[in-house]
Amino acid sequence: MAEIKDIVLIYLENEPVSFARIEDIVPDHKKDWYQIKLLMLQIPLQVVTWILKAEYINGEVFSMNGKSMRLEKVEAPVVPVEYDNLPETSPENGKDLESREPEDPSEKNQGNIISFSKRKNPKNGQEP
Repeated sequence: MAEIKDIVLIYLENEPVSFARIEDIVPDHKKDWYQIKLLMLQIPLQVVTWILKAEYINGEVFSMNGKSMRLEKVEAPVVPVEYDNLPETSPENGKDLESREPEDPSEKNQGNIISFSKRKNPKNGQEP
């Protein structure tokens, strides 16, 4: 069964329409039904509560306002092996890679890191 904090893809009439994160699942007063609170991952953010059976939460097709609906739990993609060993932070000091000094002097001229927070606005030439 999909659980709290899982991401689900919502299908409407067999077409994916939105992602949502499950915020809460509590039993409804009707036997075998659950109130599932979803944070719709769209702009603007919106929280909705649907009343569904467990099998609907687990991916079986159901009907809402005469339209077929389905939830599909989203699994994180498997990271290719060649990217598994790339450090996000330096284990020695906890600094991120952007702020570290290169250990090898020849590494200094291999590229530039551009900070989006310091980028100038092209309309007026000033920082945002």
